[in-house]
Amino acid sequence: MHTSLQRLPVALALFVIACGDRGGANATHGRVALLIPGSDKSSLTAPAAFRAKFETSKGSFVLEVHRDWAPLGADRFYYLVRNGFYDDTRFFRVVEAFVVQFGLSGDPKVSTQWREAFIPDDPVKQSNKRGFVTYAMGGANTRGTQIFVNFKDNTSLDDRSFAPFAQVVEGMEVVDGLYKGYGEAPSQAKIRNEGNAYLDREFPKLDKIVKATVLEEQK
Repeated sequence: MHTSLQRLPVALALFVIACGDRGGANATHGRVALLIPGSDKSSLTAPAAFRAKFETSKGSFVLEVHRDWAPLGADRFYYLVRNGFYDDTRFFRVVEAFVVQFGLSGDPKVSTQWREAFIPDDPVKQSNKRGFVTYAMGGANTRGTQIFVNFKDNTSLDDRSFAPFAQVVEGMEVVDGLYKGYGEAPSQAKIRNEGNAYLDREFPKLDKIVKATVLEEQK
């Protein structure tokens, strides 16, 4: 599915573009070699609440995840962070007064693995307020690995099945300071096909996630 972001309303442009060939499950990329979508190892039950620290090129911020807000989304996120999926990825879509979006792998082999590894929708129990974190998607039951942080109250997303699963509890000023100069210019299709090589070549000022780790867990 090749769809232009520029042709869609901003809210509806929060989605995962499917591109590239479907590949096998043997990609190697540090800890994410264990990521095999659809297998019994591709998800973990998240704790009732936990915090995840994102160390970035601009500083660090901390997300607090509440499983009861969106259980399937929390489980997927917990698995991805625990396996290093977000390490060395870019904040590729940063729209002033709207959202910052990330969660496309810097390794094309890993992107191929996860291209259609979607999870079902969770009911919307929280609002897309400033600092709340939600999955990007392109229709019903298309949540994958991409997530976004709301820069402001985007409550219009609540009626469109965008279910927040976490909130920034430390370092929102770091999120606010992420480089916004490229807006929506980076191509998700090219990120999937070329990974960080494309972004570093064409959009060198993008901020990046150095490392994401689980800090605290509440059973």
